[in-house]
Formats: sequence, C-alpha cells, structure tokens
Amino acid sequence: MAAIEIVRRDLDAAGLRRAAGRSRDAAAARRMLALALVLEGSSRAQAAGMDRQTLRDWVHRYNAEGLVGLSDRQGAVGPKRRLSPEQEAEVAEWVRRGPDLAEHGVVRWRRADLARVIEARFGVVLAERSVGDVLRRLGFRRLVARPRHPGHDAAAQASFRPSFAALVDERLPEQARGKPIELWWQDEARIGQQGTLTRVWAERGSRPVAPRDQRYSWAYLFGAICPARGTGTALVLPAANVEMMNLHLAEISACVAPEAHAVLVIDGAGWHQPGRRLNVPQNITLLHLPPYSPELNPVENVWAYLRSNKLSNRVFETYNAVVDACCDAWNWLIAQPDRITSIGTRSWAQVNQ
Repeated sequence: MAAIEIVRRDLDAAGLRRAAGRSRDAAAARRMLALALVLEGSSRAQAAGMDRQTLRDWVHRYNAEGLVGLSDRQGAVGPKRRLSPEQEAEVAEWVRRGPDLAEHGVVRWRRADLARVIEARFGVVLAERSVGDVLRRLGFRRLVARPRHPGHDAAAQASFRPSFAALVDERLPEQARGKPIELWWQDEARIGQQGTLTRVWAERGSRPVAPRDQRYSWAYLFGAICPARGTGTALVLPAANVEMMNLHLAEISACVAPEAHAVLVIDGAGWHQPGRRLNVPQNITLLHLPPYSPELNPVENVWAYLRSNKLSNRVFETYNAVVDACCDAWNWLIAQPDRITSIGTRSWAQVNQ
C-alpha cells in the first residue's frame, strides 16, 4: 500500500492546529490534528488511532478539497415523504382552521384523527407517529389554547392596529393638541384565595402538584402601565365597578408627566364606559379596544408575568394576605422599568406627537 502523503501545502502543521482550534466541528478538528501529526512525521497510530485506510481517505479528501473535505458528508435524507408539498400545505390549513364537529366528529385534532382524514382525502396511510413528524416539520406544536369570546371580531381587531395612530388623533380633545402624548394601557385582574396554577419543571411522565385553596375571597388589582416611560400605577380594590375605576383614573392622572396628556387604552367593560358616571380627568383621553380583544392589551401580559412569578401556586389565608401579595407583586414589577417597556411595547401602537 502506498505511503500516506499530504501533497497540499497551503497549511503547515501549525496552520492545521490553528484551524482545528477555530473549528466548531469536533470531528473535522480531530482530523486536522491527525493530519498535523502526519506532517510532523508521526506514525498513523500516533496520528489518529484509526486504521490506515481511513487515514488515507481523509488525506485524499484533504489533498483534493482542503479543510472543507475534512467535514462529514451529509448523510441520506431519509425515506421519501409520503405526502407531496401541496398535500402537506393542505394538512397545515386543516390544523390552522381546526376540525368541524359535524364533519369530523371531533372538537380538536389528534394525530389519529388527522391520519384518518389524510387517508380519506389522499389515500395515504400514515401511522400516528408519522403524522406527528409531519406536524412538527410544518411548524406545529401542542400548545394550550387561549380562551376566546364568541363575540370576538377578527376584522375589527385587524383594522385596529394599522389605524391606531389615526384613532388616537381622532379622540384627542383640542386642549391636548400640541402637548406631549403618553400612551397608557389599563386593565383589572382578580386575585384570590382560589388562586391559579402555573407551569413548573417536573420529571417526564410525572403529575406535579401545587397548593390551591378552595375558598373564594378575592381582591381586584387595577393596573396601568406607560411602556415608553417604563412606569405604571395600580390600586388593590375590593370590587370592580365605576367607583373603583374612578379611583384608578385619579391615580393614573397623578402619574402622567406634567404638561403631558395621556391616551388610556382600555377594554369595553361596563365600568369603563363614560356614560356610567365615569369621571375622566382632564389630562386623560380614553381609547377603547375592539370588543373581546384582550390580546391587544399588553397589561394582559403583565398579569401573566405576575401570576407566573409571584401570584400562582400559593395559598392566601386571609383577604389582607391577598392584598399584601398584590402590592408586593406590583411593586416588584415597578422596580423593573426595562421589563415594563419590554412587556408593554407594541410596534403598531404609535402616536403622532
């Protein structure tokens, strides 16, 4: 068998060692070090601990292709896909749209259901595991669905974002024009003894437990944030009604920067309606969200953040304990202005200054 000879001379042994140190491909780096030893005159055993033919193959590939030849080739792409790209696109649309109870007999897709529909539609028989592979390849994962009110108007929500600046300008009173405009968001969360549970890390296959009270004493956390300033204000109150909302409006008004005017974005709750004895301060203009569109309000994300980190998996012995927990959680948030800005900023929520 002919001697192992490296004829390529663009890198010497030191150069190969430097290239190995920079490489993120561990296998290729080992081969570079082996060839460096060969250039230094080491035996094949000292060079790589591999059989002579394998070392010869890497030398030939290096001679022909340089460092690129030392990386592993892409292996086989696997078995041929049973569904065409067009068929997979149709499956993806089924998943996005969800099943029809009258047609499919189910209220959510399982892999077995999709396998049955795929066979009926395309004549292709797939195992449940194969259906799972298709779904993952198409970018789908098993996620917890968010509740949506039947009165949700997708068209109204879609038009709200691009027209946001125009809606703000339309609502502004004359005395506010020319002033700096602050954008505030407001909402309420009910926090109580019954509490909520949040996701926790646990061993696969286990059923983790967390404490949850069965009593029903609660308080309402009225919260508002101004993402641009990284600030906010809140009140913990015993009820959600017009009187409580008036207290919160006064609190927000006191937090608006001097000489500025606030646009306060709120939902359509009954105690948010101006005709319900609502006392709106002079430095605040209300802008209502489309009906049943909580996903447009970043304070909903604030509630999720506080529940996940401070208010879940707990038992509150008394009403005062609930109040104290709400105050502690909100003060903890207010001490993180960058967090408020990160959670509350929406690229489409811009105002014309």
